[in-house]
Amino acid sequence: MKIVFLDAKTIGDDIDLSGFDRFGEVVKYNFSTSEEVPERVENADVIILNKVQVNQETIGNAKNLKLVCVTATGTNNLDKEYLNKKGIVWRNVAGYSTDMVAQHTFAMLLFLMEKLSYYDEYVKSGKYIGDKLFTHFANTFHELSGKTWGIIGLGAIGRRVAEIATAFGTHVIYYSTSGKNHNTDYQQVDFNTLLEESDIVSVHAPLNENTEGLMDKKAFEKMKSTSIFLNLGRGPIVVEKDLAEALSNNFIGAAGLDVLCVEPMAENNPLRKIQDSNKILITPHIGWAGVETRSRLMKFIERQVEEFIFSLVK
Repeated sequence: MKIVFLDAKTIGDDIDLSGFDRFGEVVKYNFSTSEEVPERVENADVIILNKVQVNQETIGNAKNLKLVCVTATGTNNLDKEYLNKKGIVWRNVAGYSTDMVAQHTFAMLLFLMEKLSYYDEYVKSGKYIGDKLFTHFANTFHELSGKTWGIIGLGAIGRRVAEIATAFGTHVIYYSTSGKNHNTDYQQVDFNTLLEESDIVSVHAPLNENTEGLMDKKAFEKMKSTSIFLNLGRGPIVVEKDLAEALSNNFIGAAGLDVLCVEPMAENNPLRKIQDSNKILITPHIGWAGVETRSRLMKFIERQVEEFIFSLVK
């Protein structure tokens, strides 16, 4: 059995992948372009990847390929019709990052809500040395308790965020982008109501025809001028130029993003113009990437390979 990792760098150098060695020959490439993939998969039985495109052009000459494993939940990079036609099995992984993404949601929120960038700079600049008061709270901030938190997309991650938000004392409302999620633990509202009533709006929805461009100029204009917007779903759910305008014109108070329309970030991204960390916090798609999370992910993949090999010899 030959296993080929096509973009191992997306998993990280700090994750132990030695468990795959028991299955046979293991070849790891840090990154692979679409032009490099055909030669690299020619004799592979299993390929493991994150962002690499899998279609007739990239794997058409793979003579032995039996299994494609995606180290993520999303599978937009797979031509599933072609894989099914060729009898090639594919697997993805769901549920591995729920706690980590929820944790990152709150890390971003509290950074923005408590104006931590301002207070960190205040101390490091030396302004706190010899100050007249023992405390300094010139940049006003508020308690999270008592606020309304609106969640867009109440899947596993959205529900975990709702649980933690409730523990903080917030009133949680949610909007189901698919119309299929109905949870009696929290109040379901329509989209406009969520925007108008929420002090915090967080997105935990997948990208599809219902969510692409959902957060546009009209949406931001309906939000409270003090509200904080967080996107930990997918970048294209937000119209970035409209968000930049909303922040510049104080339609909303602040925004935290872990996902962007183009990743890595495009040079012409309109959000780059806003350098005030009290207004916007952007992290480079790390919400899923805790060491434990990535280790758990690869253990899932390892089990998938093991179960597939076992099914072949049954």
